[in-house]
Amino acid sequence: MSDSRNDNNNKNNKQDDPFNFFNFSGGNGGNGGKRPPFPRIPVWAILLAVFAGMVIFNYFMVTRSDSLIPFSEFKDRITSGEITRIEITSVYFTGYVDSAGEPDTTAQPGLGLFVPQPRPAKTYRTAGLLTEDFVRLLDSVNLTYTVIPEQRNFILDFILQWVLPFGLFFLMWRFLMKRMGGGTGGLGGSIFSAGQTRSAAVEEGKVTARFADVAGVDEAKEELVEVVDFLKFPKKYTDIGGKIPRGVLLVGPPGTGKTLLARAVAGEAGVPFFRISGSDFVEMFVGVGASRVRDLFKQAREKAPCIIFIDELDAIGKSR
Repeated sequence: MSDSRNDNNNKNNKQDDPFNFFNFSGGNGGNGGKRPPFPRIPVWAILLAVFAGMVIFNYFMVTRSDSLIPFSEFKDRITSGEITRIEITSVYFTGYVDSAGEPDTTAQPGLGLFVPQPRPAKTYRTAGLLTEDFVRLLDSVNLTYTVIPEQRNFILDFILQWVLPFGLFFLMWRFLMKRMGGGTGGLGGSIFSAGQTRSAAVEEGKVTARFADVAGVDEAKEELVEVVDFLKFPKKYTDIGGKIPRGVLLVGPPGTGKTLLARAVAGEAGVPFFRISGSDFVEMFVGVGASRVRDLFKQAREKAPCIIFIDELDAIGKSR
């Protein structure tokens, strides 16, 4: 049963592999063995493309129709009546040209897509100082002008422009990776804790399995009794120069009780029990498998003496 379950997990991992850009799900799948007309593009790639499109649209596609012109030309346009309204800030004079029928296409600089600020279709900007002569010019042409105090919040602009979109994208990406990885040690978990071991230590006294619970493998139990005795009374063997075996290879078809037998050894000896699958040491990221081996044995040394059970060892050696 463990082999069939591992095969199913391998199939699911191949289907949910987010780095497999063009994976055609052929065979006798849910679509009757027919291949889809288009390749399956991973979700994270779609989200990345959408986010990149938002950034490009925010900085390049949100058009501005104002033009920075010299101050002398700005006054000439006021005198000619082309500019009908002015907004005055501490740095710029912005003149508005009322053009009927043209849509509002300008957004406030720095906010772009996220906080749109509609303005008339055509504006002119210039840098200058609000002098008495300029005020008399505005009054002479009966022009409406408004002095706007500087209220720009650069912290808010930074949050809206950078922190918010990146934060939302990161949360969406992490949520989808967890969903794709099943939430426990799957693909999403391997990205954020790639080097951590997928194992659970069962503390002493919590392993309830005993040799009496294992049936049909009497010869194997007789051979493991010596291992149990060494774990319970190590000094008896070390005094005469004995050494514990480095490992025990349990061989047999699926469903014959290999895992239960290993748990029974830990239960009889009263030592912690670590269980991990051999397929967890084989990852698409370079160095992750080796990191998991180091992490597993680091945990085991902290709880020594203990038993490490590596299930489905043929996933590493490719042959039982």
